Amino acid sequence: MRLPIFFSKKRGERRTGSPAWGSFGEGFFYASLLTAGLFVGGLMLTGVAVPEWRINNHFTEVEGRLVGKGLARRTTTDLFGIRRQSWRPAVLLEFHADGESVRAWHTSGWGEATTDRSLALRQLDGWRLGQSIRCWYDPERIETVVLKRGYSWWLWLLTLLLPGALVVFGATGLAQAASAWGRSEERQAAEIGQLLSPLVRSSPDEEGFPTVPACADLMNSPGTIQRFRLPTESPEAWSLLGAGLFALLWNAVVIVLAVAAGFDLAGGRTDWWLFGLLAPFGLIGLAAIGLFLRRLLLATAIGPTHLEISDHPLRPGGTYGVHLSQGGAVSFRRLELVLELEEQATFRQGTDVRTEKQVVWRELMCCWDRLEPVPGRPFEATLQFKVPARAMHSFRSLHNAVGWRLVLRGIPDRWPAFLRVFPLVIVPAGPDAAAAVVRQPLREVVS
Repeated sequence: MRLPIFFSKKRGERRTGSPAWGSFGEGFFYASLLTAGLFVGGLMLTGVAVPEWRINNHFTEVEGRLVGKGLARRTTTDLFGIRRQSWRPAVLLEFHADGESVRAWHTSGWGEATTDRSLALRQLDGWRLGQSIRCWYDPERIETVVLKRGYSWWLWLLTLLLPGALVVFGATGLAQAASAWGRSEERQAAEIGQLLSPLVRSSPDEEGFPTVPACADLMNSPGTIQRFRLPTESPEAWSLLGAGLFALLWNAVVIVLAVAAGFDLAGGRTDWWLFGLLAPFGLIGLAAIGLFLRRLLLATAIGPTHLEISDHPLRPGGTYGVHLSQGGAVSFRRLELVLELEEQATFRQGTDVRTEKQVVWRELMCCWDRLEPVPGRPFEATLQFKVPARAMHSFRSLHNAVGWRLVLRGIPDRWPAFLRVFPLVIVPAGPDAAAAVVRQPLREVVS
């Protein structure tokens, strides 16, 4: 038996490695989230939800009588060795259960214990000895009695939302990692593409061209200078969203654990298991916040990128205007706008399905060096470009694709380089344009 390789290797512009080890690491991460959600959910269910549910569904209602009252004193010692006393009002109830008279003290339902003894005494003034009181007792433990029922809905909501989100997120990711075990990302992408292919619908502009990708989603946003505003494909936006959601969910669990640990310390108890769990969870939470803030600072410093185009879809030989708007407050060493043609091929290699992408044609539309920001105003530029007359139209099939795009590459000062991709759709030329294309030399479209 051969173990999976630990390190990846590079073949051209593509890195290869072990899908098994990648799936294992991803599965371990999601399994940790699932375990944390189950553990925190179990603590909250057994500590809050289950006792309230039993009180409202299993406790038996009886008519009792107040036969005594007093203060329940509790002495605790904190981590520094300081002894403290707290007081809680208590009443002695007498009631009949299973044909016998029972006396039981009740101390719950009075709020938190107080270190002010006089305040606890004043809380007893409203109770008179001998008065009748409706109460509920536990049939399994008759000495357990309460004076009121009801639900703490905010605790139930907290119990369901926070651990539930971790459980759903972890279980979904774990199932996905298990299904992807030993399979390459390319094969997974191909399978997803096959599932989604029946949902693809062509727009009116591509009627008669079944292999041309639909561009309705590229034309639903009007521009301010040009006719359409193109959507942006930015990996930084998805990484920022993912980092924010992870930091929010993880630190919500940390806050719940910290509150529970704080109550234990205030009560003079020290749960070392809880503190041992809180320490690594807190470090991971701080790291998640730091990662999110770093990505947020990077996104806000560079600023948004908007690109508008005069018409869409495009046709070979056509001339179109674009308007670029780059926000942010950083200086750029270089900023360039490029028109690219990318080819994609999906093929089977052994038991894996791989997808290769390669930029086969590139034309530099415009380049700006040493850009300094103007306070309160984005950098704007309007220019024109021409689609090559012999350009291949956009194409998509089960195993091959040809896609056009406008790419903005930027190198800011003191920040990592960034990339903004704006997809385009080029439809086949008309009969007149096709006749003119025959007389065009091939060198116009070959880089």
